Amino acid sequence: MKVEISKMLQKKKKQIIDLWMKNQLADENLREDLMSNDDLREQSEELVDVLLQNLNENNITNVDSEEFEAIYEILGGISISRARQGFSPRETANFVFSLKDALLQVIQQDYKNDPMELYNVSMKISRLIDSFGVVTFETYLKGREEVILRQTDEIAEISTPVIRVWDGILALPIIGTLDSARTQVVMENLLQQIVDTGSSIAILDISGVPAVDSLVAQHLIKTVSATRLMGAECIISGIRPEIAQTVVHLGIDLSNITTKSTLASALKFAFTMLQLEVRKKQVYTGIANKI
Repeated sequence: MKVEISKMLQKKKKQIIDLWMKNQLADENLREDLMSNDDLREQSEELVDVLLQNLNENNITNVDSEEFEAIYEILGGISISRARQGFSPRETANFVFSLKDALLQVIQQDYKNDPMELYNVSMKISRLIDSFGVVTFETYLKGREEVILRQTDEIAEISTPVIRVWDGILALPIIGTLDSARTQVVMENLLQQIVDTGSSIAILDISGVPAVDSLVAQHLIKTVSATRLMGAECIISGIRPEIAQTVVHLGIDLSNITTKSTLASALKFAFTMLQLEVRKKQVYTGIANKI
């Protein structure tokens, strides 16, 4: 009488976990800097427990079985957490595929005298774990996409800081390419700061923008228009000679927008608009001569 695969594996759960951990710890690419061995064993034991609890003779060939939902949930959580921790796709997939090696080692010990049955059982286990590996990889990619999107948003926030340089004067240094999505972030941040601070002048410094084409110019014009609708005047600084030549060559009309070559010039112009004057304080020191 043939022993059911699921029952045989359940009896050898400890051996499977030990073999799996041995395989993982022997991997030269093991990332001990991202996860401790204790955490790795805890993850491994949890997955093996749930797998053996839900595995039976009916679903071993049906990867879409509802009984595997708990396993897919665990694999999904592992994939996303590893994506956030910085594991590579290969490292994440190898976590599951190394389990297949452990299961096949155990199966070979029990079916070594029956080559045909060993082949059939090995194929079933291989296909099942390969399907788990595919799901793990797909979930990992979704997790990485979430991380990339979050980092993109964070970088956008960092790269478009609105600075209050003086009472009534805001400055927004723009670094990098200005596209439609980023223009929206720039406008939202700038307009919100105009409301919060009650500023009447905003300086857009494009010294860090590598190139200005017609699309970038249109984005700048939209930002200036939005700023004026809020009752504030906008000055564009950082107009380098090459940018000036490009603007003229493209026939872009910036004549109704105040432009300056440097941020210092723009700030000085802003002071003039607000009727402010900055003077250097002279300190007089007297030396008493003793007679």
